Amino acid sequence: METAWIQIFLLTLTECVAPAGKTVCQESQFELQFLSQTDCEVALEQLVSLKESSETVIVDKEKSGCTPTARQQDVYASLPQLVESIDDLHGFEAPQVQQAAPAATGKRHQARLDNLKTCEESGGVAPCKIGEIIIEDATEGDAVEVWRRGER
Repeated sequence: METAWIQIFLLTLTECVAPAGKTVCQESQFELQFLSQTDCEVALEQLVSLKESSETVIVDKEKSGCTPTARQQDVYASLPQLVESIDDLHGFEAPQVQQAAPAATGKRHQARLDNLKTCEESGGVAPCKIGEIIIEDATEGDAVEVWRRGER
């Protein structure tokens, strides 16, 4: 096992939330971690769009954003190395291999943009578009192998 620093992107969303019927709101902030800047920016765009449709939430866009950062992580080269370092292997599963989807060409992207409604027209129902960005129901980021401890 080695310790490695893994680059992540930290999404920070600062919002002011008012209880129903109140004119004063309280600022709160939450953070999410992403493995790619693109995933982080798409999530930020979707969250801001979602929050702006609320009557009781105001997003502070100057205090919200995606920041490159890093986190320290234990890294195992293989399952046998993991087994050597811990006594209880119960619940760990090997990551499933996913085949990468072919990259969309500029023409295909533009054709799809032409056929989509804006997110305002669709009421935020995905898939929709914001400018040249296509908002999907669930985004798939880069393939990453992760050993998970499942509950069984």
